[in-house]
Amino acid sequence: MADSSPKRAARRAGALRWDGVVGVLLLVLLLLSFGFVDGFGNALNLSFLIGNTLPIALIALPMTLLVVAGEIDLSVASTAGLSGAVMGALWNAGMAIETIIPICLLLGVVCGLVNGLLVTRLGLPSLAVTIGTLAAYRGIAQIVLGSNAVTDFPAPYLDFAAGRIGSTFVPYAFLPFLVLLAVAVVVLHATPFGRSLFAVGANEEAARFAGIRVRRHKLWLFTATGLMSALTGVFWALHYASARYDNATGLELSVVAAVLLGGIDFDGGRGTLGGAVAGVFLLGGLQNAMSLLNVSAQSQTVVTGVLLVISVLGPRVARQIAARPVALPVPPAPQTSPGPSERDR
Repeated sequence: MADSSPKRAARRAGALRWDGVVGVLLLVLLLLSFGFVDGFGNALNLSFLIGNTLPIALIALPMTLLVVAGEIDLSVASTAGLSGAVMGALWNAGMAIETIIPICLLLGVVCGLVNGLLVTRLGLPSLAVTIGTLAAYRGIAQIVLGSNAVTDFPAPYLDFAAGRIGSTFVPYAFLPFLVLLAVAVVVLHATPFGRSLFAVGANEEAARFAGIRVRRHKLWLFTATGLMSALTGVFWALHYASARYDNATGLELSVVAAVLLGGIDFDGGRGTLGGAVAGVFLLGGLQNAMSLLNVSAQSQTVVTGVLLVISVLGPRVARQIAARPVALPVPPAPQTSPGPSERDR
């Protein structure tokens, strides 16, 4: 029995899901890089690849939920830089690192709350708000630490942030990320809170009439994004053994590009965390391969910008192709047997 048009269209839509396309592109990139890029497959380089991608991946987790709900936070890199600057200043002041890290995380919560309150209570657009706080938080970071660089953090923390497990390519810091990834996947895809985020992103007014606490949900998301940005700032300072006010400059572009590249709709209401993570490591793997091929940093920035455009355009084109009506073959008209002739009668 032939498939009906709706079934065939649904199957075609599944085949054209953008996050699946990104997963295939990631696999192709890895195969080509292992085969043709010298040094890509050794354990040290793979460890560097994962370690350098982790700052993007950490922020991408809450950013994915935020974009699904129809909002965005462009101040994440400045929040990370502010966290690192405060960390360096407090360490220079003689405070214990075990006390500094919670203070930095609390600072991130405050930064996220400021963004969230401006968006949810004053009704300001998140794009404009976070462009403003992007500049404000970076300026505060420069006031806190100036042009100094703090490098003498405790060796055990530096080893954890930059070291790898034995002779493998797996960094120590990758294991906590996997735990955070699992938590984010469960929250977004297996809880009423996560399902409500898709509803908010698809139609905020309808979600509000359905009883969803839209403003509270968004406030939580901005707070979580600030917290993860501050954690990223701490990790950045320890991973690169340097706390500076300009740490993570430009990281917001990579985060947004990776999240949108993974199929998260910029208008909200669509996407998966699996696609976002695939986008993160596709971008990280591409940058690593280009570095090994001696591609300039300026050219890598151009590639990131092009990927950002493709990430917005690609899913829309895929959905338009999937939504086209499927032309089914017209069955031939049934042949009727002729009636009896006059002679037969």
